[in-house]
Amino acid sequence: MPTLLLVEDDETLRQTLRYTLERAGYQVDVVADGTEALRRVQTSAPDLVILDVMLPGLDGFDVCRALRRSSTVPILMLTARDDEVDRVLGLELGADDYVTKPFSMRELVARVKALLRRREMLAAELRPTEAGAERIVFGPLVIDVAARRVWRDGQEVALKPREFDLLAYLVRHRGRVCSAEQLLRAVWGYHGYGDTRTLAVHIHGLREKLEADPRHPQLIETVRGVGYRLNADFASATPARS
Repeated sequence: MPTLLLVEDDETLRQTLRYTLERAGYQVDVVADGTEALRRVQTSAPDLVILDVMLPGLDGFDVCRALRRSSTVPILMLTARDDEVDRVLGLELGADDYVTKPFSMRELVARVKALLRRREMLAAELRPTEAGAERIVFGPLVIDVAARRVWRDGQEVALKPREFDLLAYLVRHRGRVCSAEQLLRAVWGYHGYGDTRTLAVHIHGLREKLEADPRHPQLIETVRGVGYRLNADFASATPARS
């Protein structure tokens, strides 16, 4: 039974969410503030964190930022405002998804299921199948799948968990156009209702960290009206070192 950590200071909503998620088959641990949330992640290692943005003391953004320094646990953020700035900030800090209040319980459960399902599927997909297959060399990039680490020109690049998953998927499908829907389904687990803004933020993050000139990307190309493609010619660039 997957364990969820619910971080929500509104007692009525907290109890409603707990009841709904337990009915859906999850074990739910609840806390009401950010400081306790950080401690609970360290002590109980939940499978997913549902994190409200508006919390007393440390807010949800602070908690997300702190978690991403040491944890790859999936984070689903709850925001009270349908404000693009809040959503983008959460994604840039390392959140995997968000829902805007008020939301339907059915949608929340569906997104939880999608994140957990995709975590299992992606782990299986990226698991090395033969000796030596855990490292992918692609031009100046080295991707260590088992350790979830990336180097460019011998310098390690710190990627957020979903940025790594997205890069690994694109590398495995290099040279082919991947639609936004395909990437959302493969990396986030969405089936028909994914938010393309989530994808765009993570593509932007990868370009900022991996492209020589993010304004004129040579690694991750945009195919207008379709999706993205990892440039196969990039592999002919200077060989990687690590």
